[in-house]
Amino acid sequence: MGADWGVIIVAAGKGTRMGTKESKQYLQLADKPILVHTLEFFQSLDWVKEAVLVVGSDDVERCRDWVKEYGMSKVTAVVAGGTERQHSVHCGLQELSTDWVMVHDGVRPLVTAEAVRACCTQAEQSGASVLAVPVKDTIKQVNEAGVIVSTPDRRSLWAIQTPQAFRRVLLLEAHERALAERFVGTDDAMVVERMGVNVTVAEGEYTNIKITTPEDLPWAEFLLAKRRADRAEGKGEQR
Repeated sequence: MGADWGVIIVAAGKGTRMGTKESKQYLQLADKPILVHTLEFFQSLDWVKEAVLVVGSDDVERCRDWVKEYGMSKVTAVVAGGTERQHSVHCGLQELSTDWVMVHDGVRPLVTAEAVRACCTQAEQSGASVLAVPVKDTIKQVNEAGVIVSTPDRRSLWAIQTPQAFRRVLLLEAHERALAERFVGTDDAMVVERMGVNVTVAEGEYTNIKITTPEDLPWAEFLLAKRRADRAEGKGEQR
């Protein structure tokens, strides 16, 4: 993997499922805010040359302070996001200059270097790739009346994660088109897919959790503690 990569870390959401006054990305995980763990992870990756952080307009200044406090030299911009996640990614794309770009959720601090490397390598071969894991449970499609209408084949179903990785000009074109056509997708892969571009999947890890609800925090604490213990014993991941 020889290309230089940039990353857009999206943390502009005001998620309500956590049930806290503070937005979930700013809650403490062990010794630091969740978002800081995520930023420090990408700071540590050799092939990541620049990072853009997209946050709510009220949080720009404190996030800029954290970037300085924690010495995150790869963060070249902290900008305010838009009304939808998709608009926030578009804002971040304006600030990047690398040929390749990842988009990552600020509340996924436990992604590994191996998984990110796999996603980037896959993207360099196909132009667009996302991290994902095979679905473990049987999935049912249910109608508005609460009645099961179909049971998709589990073997074809994957739970999509981040980062999602793309050639930057491709993702920018997809977002520009979506904006012009007032289309809002649920992830970046969706805006690329609608251009007729094939997006490939790189298999990730089930521990790459998105911290969204209160029960996610203890699990994240456990995973983080285990990772630190493994690193102390010399089992740490290679970056």
